[in-house]
Order: sequence, then C-alpha cells, then structure tokens
Amino acid sequence: MLRSMYSGISGLKNFQTKLDVIGNNIANVNTYGFKKSRVTFADTMNQTISGASASTANRGGKNSMQVGLGSAVSTIDTIHTQSSLQNTGRSLDLGISGDGYFVVANGNALSYTRAGNFYLDNNGTLVNGDGYKVQAYDTNGVLGDVAVNVNASMPSTKTTEIAFSGNLSSDTIPTKSFTQQMKVVDEKGNAHTIDVHYVKTGDNAWDVYAGGVSPFKADGTLKSGADTPKATVNYKLTFTQDPVTKKITPSANAKTDIVIPDPEEEDPTKWTNKINVLLDFEKITQTDDPTTAQGLPDGSTEGSLESFTIGQTGEISGVYSNGQVTTLGTVAIAKFSNTSGLTKTGGNLFQESISSGTANIGVAGDGRGTLAPGSLEMSNVDLSEEFTDMIVAQRGLQSNTRIITTSDEILQELVNLKR
Repeated sequence: MLRSMYSGISGLKNFQTKLDVIGNNIANVNTYGFKKSRVTFADTMNQTISGASASTANRGGKNSMQVGLGSAVSTIDTIHTQSSLQNTGRSLDLGISGDGYFVVANGNALSYTRAGNFYLDNNGTLVNGDGYKVQAYDTNGVLGDVAVNVNASMPSTKTTEIAFSGNLSSDTIPTKSFTQQMKVVDEKGNAHTIDVHYVKTGDNAWDVYAGGVSPFKADGTLKSGADTPKATVNYKLTFTQDPVTKKITPSANAKTDIVIPDPEEEDPTKWTNKINVLLDFEKITQTDDPTTAQGLPDGSTEGSLESFTIGQTGEISGVYSNGQVTTLGTVAIAKFSNTSGLTKTGGNLFQESISSGTANIGVAGDGRGTLAPGSLEMSNVDLSEEFTDMIVAQRGLQSNTRIITTSDEILQELVNLKR
C-alpha cells in the first residue's frame, strides 16, 4: 500500500482533534473563568531510505534520505492567560487579577477554579454553583470552609483603655480648653457619653479631665476649690523636649489607670457603674500645629451582623450594628509551578496532577493575584483567533482527503494494469 494514504489518514485524525478542541473553545466563549486549549502537531517516525555518508578525499558527503510517515498530536495545551474582568456589582462575585485559583472542597477532595461566582447556602457557607465549599483561613490561620452566619451577634465588651493621639497646640493660651466627646461601655454593656477636657496650665503642661461633670463654669473659666466637681478625674500631662532632636514628647509616665465615675451620679459614694480605664498618652504630641488631639476608647456594645464585604486581599469583613468590623476569614488562593499541567474536571474546575506540582495555598497578594470584588473573569477565548484556526484546520483536513483520494486513484490505475 502507499505510504501517502496512511499519512493522509493520520492528518485527518489530527485535524479532527484540532476541530474538536476549537469547537469546545467556541462553545465556552461565555463561560466565566474558562481557559482555552490549543493543539500542536509533530511529525511521526520517518523511514530512512539511505543513510548519510561522510566526505572522502575524492568525493563529498551525502545526506540521508527519509520519507515521513504522517503526523501526530504533540500536545493539547491549556492556555492560562489572564482574561478581562467584567463588573457585575454583586458582592459575592470575585475575580482574580493575576496568578492563582480559588480553592473549593467536595468533602476532603480539593479542586481549583478561576470562576468566582459564589453563593451562600442555607447554613451560610460560601459555595460555588455546584455546592463545592470555598476554602478560607479563619482568624487562627486554619484552612477550612467559609461560614457567614447572618444571625451572628457580638457580645458587649467593657472599655478598658483610651488611646490618645494627635496634637495639642503649643500656641494654646493657658487655661484655654479643648473638649472632645466619646463613648465608653460599662460592665453591663451600657454605653455612656463622656467629655474629655484638655486644659493648658503652663509651658508643656496640661490638665486632662476625663468624664464626670464639666470642670468649667458657665463663663468658661475653670472651677476651683469648693466648686471643683468631685466626679471629674484629673490627670496632669507634661511634655519634655529632647535636647538633640528638639522633639517634644510626653513624659515617661504617659500611661495611668483611672476610674471614670458613674456618668449618671455625681456622688462618688453612690457610683455603681464606674469604669476602670487605662489612659494612654504615649502617641500624643505638642507642636505649634493646630490641636487635633483625640481619644479612641476600646470596648463596644452588643451588636448583630448587618452585612459583610470581601476585600482585595480576600478578607471577609463582617459589619455589626454597633459599628464594629471584624474579620470572619480570608479567602484562600492557590498557585502552581506548572499551571498548564492542571487537569480539567468539568464545572470550571481543575485538579492538580503530577505535572502541575503541589498546590501552594496562601492569601491573595502574597506572591499571588489580588481579588476584584464585584466582578468575574471572562473566558480567554478569542473568537477571531478560533475562527481563523478553524479555517486552517478545515483546509488542512480537505488537503488530507485529497491525498487519500489521489492515492486511491493511483491504486485504481495499478489494478487496471492487469486488464
């Protein structure tokens, strides 16, 4: 039989495979997170008719003569190039800008995907469209399922410290005051609004009144003697200047424990909701800049989860009705040494293989891509490229059929020789 006929048959099979791959790419042109494939060919073994010979003193060398025996599929690659991100405005839609894959679990089996259209099931677990559970790190750094309990509540915490920062202007006139309001929480979880008054008493010296009745009279002057309210706590804040840097900073003893009196009772003997608080002045400064000093108390009242958001680095932040924001978990991102070695398993999922290497799982931004909340990654299929490849494959397939029909005609002529 003719070698050309078998070469044509191998070409037909290979171009059919190429058309199958092109057809699958086009079918998934609108599949979120889809990564296209391509086919490459290689020639098969070659039959050597005569070998090469070296040159001699009287005659030059001669090249070998070989006849190829057709083509074969060399590779079917998955192209993991970044595709464009489409804005959806949906909080549970996540795209990855850069390298990496979301990690989803079906039992103990882990799969990986670029499709970030996620949902919450009846237990508040973050899942993909097939119910695979999205994996994330909890606050202890343990990898597991993401659970968002929409009925979660945060218990109240008592105020134990007020951290002061900002600046007290050195240009302030002595006895001039500056007042700030803040909320503190007692042991029963009740919030109380207190006033903090800063009064300049001299060069680099301030009196700080925290809580209780205002230390000022109606005319704005400081109360003294018998007029001084016992329910107001006074702390003397002094600043010292570094002889080298000339920087003015709080004195060494810039922390103190005080008892904020019961905001509802002036008589100290009747205080029932008194709050032991540490005042921290270590970050406050005194320069000729305007006064911006402020105190930030810890503690919070009881609150319930109102909403949650997912940031660019994968943090799932829960927003509570008491104004507190806590991290519920951090979405995990996996990367591989050889992404082309991943095995497609359907449903926009990949699994690791011997060729891909072991998944390196971490958080977004740590050598991995960042998340784009409210968007999805589109398919990286280029229709113009696919249709061009389709035309080339079609013509290649037609050319191979011509080889087979031509070989058949030659065989027909040989059979007719007997006549």
